[in-house]
Amino acid sequence: MRHVISALVMNEPGVLSLVAGLFSARGFNIDSLVVGRTENPEFSRMTIVANADDNTLAQVKKQLAKLVPVVSVSDYFGKAYVERDILLLTVAVNADKRSQVLEIVQLFRGKVVDVADKSVMIELAGTEEKLEAFIELLKPYKITELARTGVIAMARGMQKNQEETAQIS
Repeated sequence: MRHVISALVMNEPGVLSLVAGLFSARGFNIDSLVVGRTENPEFSRMTIVANADDNTLAQVKKQLAKLVPVVSVSDYFGKAYVERDILLLTVAVNADKRSQVLEIVQLFRGKVVDVADKSVMIELAGTEEKLEAFIELLKPYKITELARTGVIAMARGMQKNQEETAQIS
């Protein structure tokens, strides 16, 4: 099963390596791992996407929570949350096919961020599924370069993790 896990961690050197090593040592492949500062510069939020059965992942979450620089761990599986992934994509397209590409971009609520004689660069944000569908539609136009941020996620509304964070601050 796909799990999106959020870990609030101390913003200090070596924490990323420590967390990635925990998953690696247990044979888990991390599908996506994103780390960024929070509203408090002392903390960073890690968003980890992994596929695993519930029992095994429960053990990993417990071990993750025991790490000293980890303040809190939340698994959004079965909870209300918002997730986003961002991509930048360059398509090799000349003037006669450009309007077709721009129509697809509009349908997906994307944004053209660069236009050249023989290419268009597009920015798109959404769920992984939305981005994958967009990529599939643009494959016939020859995608020349693609970069993705990975999944970021936050629980909807005031949840326990946010209350704990407010108390720590």
